[in-house]
Amino acid sequence: MILKSIIISYSTSSAPSTFSASSAFFLSYLWPMVMHYSISVGPFSRGFHIITEEVKEAVVQWPENGLMHVFLKHTSAGLCINENADYTVRDDFKLFFERLAPEDLPGILHDMEGPDDMPAHIKSTLTGVSVTIPIVKHQLDLGTWQGIYLCEFRNQARRREITISIIE
Repeated sequence: MILKSIIISYSTSSAPSTFSASSAFFLSYLWPMVMHYSISVGPFSRGFHIITEEVKEAVVQWPENGLMHVFLKHTSAGLCINENADYTVRDDFKLFFERLAPEDLPGILHDMEGPDDMPAHIKSTLTGVSVTIPIVKHQLDLGTWQGIYLCEFRNQARRREITISIIE
């Protein structure tokens, strides 16, 4: 289930605070229009999950040209763009990240939420929590084999909140 909300705003602090509907059309050429959509995904099991379709479905209106910025509001999961055709890519990612930052790593101090918490923060730092994709001709300009991944690094994950910003 995807939960959606939409906020439309002008992305500048120097835009006039009041203006008529006719001037709004003119202003859209001076200041880019930004549309924000919120979705909630998961919970997913630990691993790498393609969420491209969920992200695309959340966007109500696609501009002809622009940028889509996807931001994950969590510190123990991540986002990335990678191959979406071969499932073994996800298994290989999981293997690599588990070896890179294993649970119960000697010397780890932050363990109040369990032995997977600090390794999840480390992995999230490596993948990052946002991706930006060009929009060309009203659609995402992803490569043939590219997809958006939610990288879940916790054993007992919860739903993940994502903000999608469309910049026209």
